[in-house]
Amino acid sequence: MLTLAASAWASALVCVLWPSSAWWVGLGCALGGLLTLGGVEVRRRRGRSGSHLGLVVLVFAVMAAMAVTVGLSMPAREQAVDSAGRVVEITAIVSSSAAVGQDGRLWFDAQASSIGPRGEERSLSVPLRVGVEPADGFDLGAEVRVVGEAAATDAGERSALMLYATEAEVVHPAAGVFGVAAGARHTFIERSSRLPEPGDGLLPGLAVGDTRAVSTELNDDMRISGLSHLTAVSGANCAIVVGALFWLTAVCGGGRGMRVGLSLAGLAGFVVLVTPEPSVIRAGVMAAVGMLTVLLGRPSAGAGMLSLCATGILLADPWLAATPGFALSVVASGALILLAPPLARGMSRGMPHPVALAVAVPLAAQLACGPIIALFAPQQSLIGVAANLIAAPAAPLATVIGLLACVSAPLPALADLLASSAWLPAAWIATTAATTARLPGAQVLVPAGPGSALLVAVVSAAVAIVLIRAPARDLGPSIARASVWVRRGAAAILVVVLSLAGSRVLLDGPLATATAPEGWAIAVCDVGQGDAVLVRSATEVALIDVGPDPEPLSACLRSLGIERIDLLVLTHFDLDHVGGIGAVQGRVSAALHGPVAEESDRRLLEDLVAGGARVDEASAGQHGMLGEAAWRVLWPLRKSVAFPEGNDASVVMEFDGGGVPRSIFLGDLSAAPQRMLQRSARLTPYAVVKVAHHGSADQEPGLYEMIQPRVALFSVGADNDYGHPRSETLDLLAATGAHVLRTDEQGRVLLGLRDGELQVWTEQVGR
Repeated sequence: MLTLAASAWASALVCVLWPSSAWWVGLGCALGGLLTLGGVEVRRRRGRSGSHLGLVVLVFAVMAAMAVTVGLSMPAREQAVDSAGRVVEITAIVSSSAAVGQDGRLWFDAQASSIGPRGEERSLSVPLRVGVEPADGFDLGAEVRVVGEAAATDAGERSALMLYATEAEVVHPAAGVFGVAAGARHTFIERSSRLPEPGDGLLPGLAVGDTRAVSTELNDDMRISGLSHLTAVSGANCAIVVGALFWLTAVCGGGRGMRVGLSLAGLAGFVVLVTPEPSVIRAGVMAAVGMLTVLLGRPSAGAGMLSLCATGILLADPWLAATPGFALSVVASGALILLAPPLARGMSRGMPHPVALAVAVPLAAQLACGPIIALFAPQQSLIGVAANLIAAPAAPLATVIGLLACVSAPLPALADLLASSAWLPAAWIATTAATTARLPGAQVLVPAGPGSALLVAVVSAAVAIVLIRAPARDLGPSIARASVWVRRGAAAILVVVLSLAGSRVLLDGPLATATAPEGWAIAVCDVGQGDAVLVRSATEVALIDVGPDPEPLSACLRSLGIERIDLLVLTHFDLDHVGGIGAVQGRVSAALHGPVAEESDRRLLEDLVAGGARVDEASAGQHGMLGEAAWRVLWPLRKSVAFPEGNDASVVMEFDGGGVPRSIFLGDLSAAPQRMLQRSARLTPYAVVKVAHHGSADQEPGLYEMIQPRVALFSVGADNDYGHPRSETLDLLAATGAHVLRTDEQGRVLLGLRDGELQVWTEQVGR
């Protein structure tokens, strides 16, 4: 069965990633199946068994079915893609729950029934991903009309198009059981919102999978601590519901058949309540597999039934093969069936068996899912097992009591009591996430991709081999000798990994400043696609922008021994320049900032003031001293009408003297304000320039010819989607004679002066 599932998965993955190959794959599998079927018949006539060939025929048949499913859907999807880049109107049925994305839009899946330019729609049934302004009514089963710009999706995406709505309305609200479920959810969410922090926003996510009220900060904490699966309506949620119903029926004296039947009925109701989108159905089917193994009295059949389950789901929706959620769900379920028991047996040699079993469950899931996570996520949680152990007692209580509060909506007094009771375990989980996510070393940053996945897989396998420790007497002599060498190799891998990790802890902790030279004056921190530049003179330090995330900036500050920021400059309020503000909160003496446009910008500044900083809006002409170095603001012009906010109103600073090379930092200015800066400021040659906007193509050559920099700094991420720094900008700086330094190639860059000569230190040798 594992062979069948793996073959089905591979076939679906090939077909959805390369749709043009679907019919060829189907034809090849059909021919392979026919040839194998002929071989079965030949063996039967000769009186030989052909059972193993029968499995091969089944595998070919399933692979062909995958290909046919994808091939039949392609004409409609291709017609839909023709609308990409245009404003279209669609009529569709909402097919998933809605969640607020990072762009502030409410996103949901929908099955379109018509699509095209307004007034010219044609009937077309394709899956879409729709983003609208947050509003009520976009529930599963609702019919909606949306007007917006269509964009093509990447290969492998289940949705044929992304639609960024400018107009959206609910034509017909959700009706029937979906309408009842939507009403119950909304009532429960409103009831939960009246509860205090920190459990108010998390409770609907734990009980019914609605995460719209979960703050961005708490969502990040849940991800870092490895607890995000609790709000994703995963197999764990379904297992909790099934387990509670199974236990309650058993307490009431119900037999095995009744326990399984009522548990499956309750599971079906839960799936409807939390919206039966593909991910929820997948989790529900996984839980149902466990119930069926109990009904059959064959728990050992779990792996085979899991394989059949995965194959059936892929036959219904081949695009799930390319989604991380499906892979994580199947692999985690398989790990609990196949890996958790031997891990528990191995660890029980050194701890009580109940404790070993409790640790083995989250550990097996993390070891199995780690390589998959490394393919698409740039971090690995190191605190996930401990956080799950701490949160484990509270998760079932929050889920079950929260569900009871949701379905008790017709009885307000009872619903209020249950919601208040569910708040305590929800608050426990939220506090656990917030606390564990802030522990030193809670996560390790790794570049997402196949290389990291392979590395994580090797380490995970080594951990599993060392912990399982199968006794040699249970194996044959040759296998026993081989297993000894395998365990020794695994132990050696772990020793190397732990040694490297210990070295990194020392370098980030007590020895943090050991790798930093004494004479640096300018430091460009490697914070990915964003800016964070330090300037130091005497004992004082200025920080220009804080990057997109606190952790990389915190690591940079630790490595340079920086405890306090005397002057913080927020050039403008884009996320890649202010997202890491948490790394310096409460450690800033004074701050300058660009024009404020959004309420969130004001709140950020209020937090700085609350942390003890003096805050002022920057404008051309302001000046002061940083230690023995002079600084001056060159841009923006005060109350500029032409460039009131954003990139083109970025604060431009210059520093000079006091051991600091004469330098200019251009924020994210584009060519137009660069030309105005040329005319409005008295610019002379600079030793160092921080190139504007990460080296985008929108530059003014005359500005760089005027300042004649000796060193050009590019603060840029290795895997950015913008192509920064652009080749034309690199050529422009090369033409001025500047030496180019890039954080995506050299890592952290340090500059200083010795006897009037510019010195450069980098972490890596440039490619």
